[in-house]
Amino acid sequence: MIALLLALGSSLAYGCADFLGGLGARKAHVLRTVMIAAPASLTVELLLWPFLGASFAPATLAWGAASGVASAIAFVLLYRTLAIGPMNVLSPVTALVSAMLPVGVGLSQGEHLGPAGLIGLPLALVAVVLVSAGHGAGGARPSRTALLLAFGAGAAIALQLVFLHQAPSDSGVGPLITGRAVSSAVTLAAVGLLFRRLGPQKPAYATSATAGVLDSIANLLFLLAARGGDLAVVAVIIALYPAGTVLLARTVLAERIHRGQLIGLGTAAVAVGLLALA
Repeated sequence: MIALLLALGSSLAYGCADFLGGLGARKAHVLRTVMIAAPASLTVELLLWPFLGASFAPATLAWGAASGVASAIAFVLLYRTLAIGPMNVLSPVTALVSAMLPVGVGLSQGEHLGPAGLIGLPLALVAVVLVSAGHGAGGARPSRTALLLAFGAGAAIALQLVFLHQAPSDSGVGPLITGRAVSSAVTLAAVGLLFRRLGPQKPAYATSATAGVLDSIANLLFLLAARGGDLAVVAVIIALYPAGTVLLARTVLAERIHRGQLIGLGTAAVAVGLLALA
């Protein structure tokens, strides 16, 4: 149950972070948003170090660095995806892709689900689609570019989660610090190389920094949940994060919530209950 609650908290934090990141990327070039978000995330993790501890064994550094590279790619692709929109179509595409790889890795490593879990796992994936398919056929449709970016973002997020899960369980926040340091360095290097192409718009500093802080909290909660529970279950619960994105899009951007989304929220609640029983 603790792992389940941590995963739900991570999902909520990811959803809020993605919404704010996508909102910030609408006001300035996506790299300008990420160059604020990534260091803000690193700051949070450094502040957590004295309380949660950290070790930097070679395995921790290797897996942490790999997650950092994946995180940097995910940041850019995801925020650019959500900036193009529509959020409530592209967000579930990213979520579904991001769930598939961790689920496969978890099951391949010997994780087993009971009957309730075998029902709850696919039901949660169905809920992801329902809760985010707000506009239906009559609404805005994503472009091919946006869909490709969404698939790429989902794959990068999946790799980030898998790499963090592979880090030693006694490493504390070491893999998070390592990963965020690498992602910040990669992002700032990209900003330096492409500075002339970023345009004159200033980033939304508060929005971007808040997105980074929430992303860091989400990563921490995921790491704790994955260490205390099954990766397959944790990854699927986290994939429900579009619910937070869609609800914020409804509140801030006045995007309508349709009957299918309400059904999706109910389906998600049932799925989480089944996974808890598993």
